[in-house]
Amino acid sequence: MKRIALISEHASPFGVLGGVDSGGQNVYVGQIAKHLAQRGYEVDIFTRCDRALLPEVAQWIEGVRLIHVPVGPATEVRKEDLLPYMAAFTKYVLNVCQTVQYDLIHANFWMSGLVAAEIKRKLNIPFVITFHALGRVRRFHQGTADDFPDERFEIEDQLVQAADRIIAECPQDEADLIQLYNADPRKITIIPCGFDPTEFWCLNKALARVALGILPDERIVLQLGRMVPRKGVDTAIEGFARFCQTSSTPARLIVVGGEEHDADSRIAKEVNRLAEIADHRGIRDRVQFVGRKGREVLRYYYSAADVFITTPWYEPFGITPLEAMACGTPVIGSNVGGIKFSVVDGETGYLVPPNQPDAIAHRLTHLYDHPNLLATLSRQAIARAKEHFTWQRVTDAVATLYQSVLISSAPTQDAFAVIEQGFTKAIDSLHIARHSLQSEIIEAATLVKDCFAQGGKVLICGNGGSAADAQHCAAEFVGRFKLENRPGLPAIALTADSAILTAWSNDVGFGQVFARQVEALAQPPDVLIGISTSGRSKNLIRAFEVARDRNIRCIGILGGDGGTARSRCDLSIVVPATDAQHVQEVQMVVIHLLCELVEAWIMAGQTEPLTQRQETKGQRLTGDRRMQKVNLPLTVNY
Repeated sequence: MKRIALISEHASPFGVLGGVDSGGQNVYVGQIAKHLAQRGYEVDIFTRCDRALLPEVAQWIEGVRLIHVPVGPATEVRKEDLLPYMAAFTKYVLNVCQTVQYDLIHANFWMSGLVAAEIKRKLNIPFVITFHALGRVRRFHQGTADDFPDERFEIEDQLVQAADRIIAECPQDEADLIQLYNADPRKITIIPCGFDPTEFWCLNKALARVALGILPDERIVLQLGRMVPRKGVDTAIEGFARFCQTSSTPARLIVVGGEEHDADSRIAKEVNRLAEIADHRGIRDRVQFVGRKGREVLRYYYSAADVFITTPWYEPFGITPLEAMACGTPVIGSNVGGIKFSVVDGETGYLVPPNQPDAIAHRLTHLYDHPNLLATLSRQAIARAKEHFTWQRVTDAVATLYQSVLISSAPTQDAFAVIEQGFTKAIDSLHIARHSLQSEIIEAATLVKDCFAQGGKVLICGNGGSAADAQHCAAEFVGRFKLENRPGLPAIALTADSAILTAWSNDVGFGQVFARQVEALAQPPDVLIGISTSGRSKNLIRAFEVARDRNIRCIGILGGDGGTARSRCDLSIVVPATDAQHVQEVQMVVIHLLCELVEAWIMAGQTEPLTQRQETKGQRLTGDRRMQKVNLPLTVNY
């Protein structure tokens, strides 16, 4: 049984959400702890005691203890003012570590990282860190409004070097770590935040509105989050005001958040400022500030809304868009940070530039003018949230990362245990793929078989290990997979011609090298297969774009969340794994299955498209197509 210390100096899962310093990190720490405990981990959460009468050690749920570190006053202290207390905080945690043996420390935020780094130095306990926000990014956007000490930058530089692994919450977070902190990319793993399906799901809109005292046929726009300037609530109000001025659609903006007892508090002042903006724009009667609400009622607000708006200046990740999507509400969000990772423009909502009210007004007008589009985005938002962003999936990735750190930090570990772990992870990845990718594999095989039957050829491309997979796939089609005496099938690996690759990359750029070959070689009814563990390879994405312009059908064999490539394909087979090693292992099985099915159908003389056959129960195609009956001539065992 592994024991993990989660350090979160200012953000306790027991905290009241919605305050200036309470939000996504509190949720993150609590959910990771709970899901780790469900996997058999023992977890201690170290957080500063910020209220009187809190017990020093409390059993929160089975397998998770809250340890309230008694440093500083037992009252709320701005996180910007907590650094002087971190030496005492570190001393306390070190004393606990003398009696409790932790296998790994997971630090959350830079001050928690300061504690973890000192413990590693003295006790050699490895640590992982999730920064949640980076000082240089904050200073760039907030300028003099950033009250954190300048020491933060140097400390973060040291933590990036000292940490065993770094969790980036989105690709932008990863890029910032590399560009602004010179982080080693090999130490960074992208693991997003998540939502709890038992807490957020799509309620009937009319019933949700009745529960909140809203008329069933009202047009409702929602803004929900912390009332601090960087969250851009003022931009949401300005955008809504311009929508009201240009649209005949009557609507109401509900703002959830705020409401502290102290009228002079930062939150109360921010709410007053926002109300004044609504007054100045002449829409005060259309903007309702409902104050802070308990998490148990937030799903009613999300489900009651037609559209959710979140337009911060910057956002390390942002959990509220996930919660809105899980409740079936399309999101208009700033094209920044984690929001541009979780929200797919045109698929689950729209991305707009920060501080651009006109863009918000334009998108609101478009959505209300096209109610069927609202319904489509709603369905797609739910599907994306469930597929990629549940806390269970997030914690699976975190636990895998922990195991990687523990293995690498214990070089004398029994080699048999390492081998067992490797096989287990591979088998788990294959097992999940087996149950989630069958329809997509059959549809891809159908596209390829129809291509060959119509005299077309298959072009295949990828980078690195995926380049080898592309050549492997082409070899199986041109040669044979299992069946003897079958004709060769025309397939070309675009990665195999070193003269073209080097010449065009040298003269023009590697980003165009596959697109150029597609331009030269592809014509209908050809098919392009692109292989990528991330779906973010620019040359692959560009090849898909050129192929689609030439009416070439595109199949992506991808990993992770499918990346940008997913939206450029006619069909995506997205391996449900984040570790590139295990993604590639499953991708090779997918390639073999494609070869086996195509070969069998070709030899059986099944030349009519499968999409013309009769539908069978329990099978479906992705997108707006349906899975049709498939009469397989052989049993495929994988």
